[in-house]
Amino acid sequence: MGRVTGRRKVLRIDDHGARHRPDTLAAEEPLEIQLNDEPFTVTMRTPGDDVDLALGFLHAESVITSAEDVGSARHCTDSDLNVLDVALRVPAPARQRGFTVSSACGACGASSMEALWEHYGPQARYNIAADFTVMSSQTLLGLPDRLRTAQKVFDRTGGLHGAALFNLDDEMLCVREDVGRHNAVDKVVGWAVREDLLPLRGHALAVSGRVGAEIVQKAAMAGIPIIAAVSAPSTLAVDLAARWGMTVGGFIRNGQCNIYTGEQRIQV
Repeated sequence: MGRVTGRRKVLRIDDHGARHRPDTLAAEEPLEIQLNDEPFTVTMRTPGDDVDLALGFLHAESVITSAEDVGSARHCTDSDLNVLDVALRVPAPARQRGFTVSSACGACGASSMEALWEHYGPQARYNIAADFTVMSSQTLLGLPDRLRTAQKVFDRTGGLHGAALFNLDDEMLCVREDVGRHNAVDKVVGWAVREDLLPLRGHALAVSGRVGAEIVQKAAMAGIPIIAAVSAPSTLAVDLAARWGMTVGGFIRNGQCNIYTGEQRIQV
């Protein structure tokens, strides 16, 4: 497994002129995920928490539903490449996801709009609308700042997205970083899979950027009722959240926010 950061020479230009200096960058490397020693997909990610990433990704793809579906997950030491093999206790999917997942968006490899809607079409695994979790607006407004404080690698690079899981006791249970916003969410969900915490009723997911449909889908598959974001959601993200009974708060900064769906969960 590689390093989470790397050093590169840059030309720094500021009020004092121009000079060369080293700069710390977030690492981005490919990871091949195998199922039962057979290639399944390749994803671009920041090294670290690879098992969580793989389990979260497989959960979002409905390959697994819990840790009981996994026999083992290990890096292949006999390869010069970054390869992680997941041994399944359930049948492997007949159709492999035969494309590279970029660090920008987990659905970018969809070959057609029909395939994309098929990916988002099924109902969420859990009945999130029946989760009557209530969170105070004060707590909601504080989640992105708490996530930002916990982003240690971002402090060094400025180039990573973050995701964190909170419970109703306002405790931050897990925080993960990655160059891909959807990877950061996969790492959080994968951690919850390993800890046998699913469904994540009564929890909130905080993300450091915008909320796309992919993030809503991953959170819904894990049963998370509340998403809190620094930036805005997309139209499809809001439509899916409304369909599945989720609460989405965006533009959470400077003591303000917008509640796009599920406002009944937020106590003002």
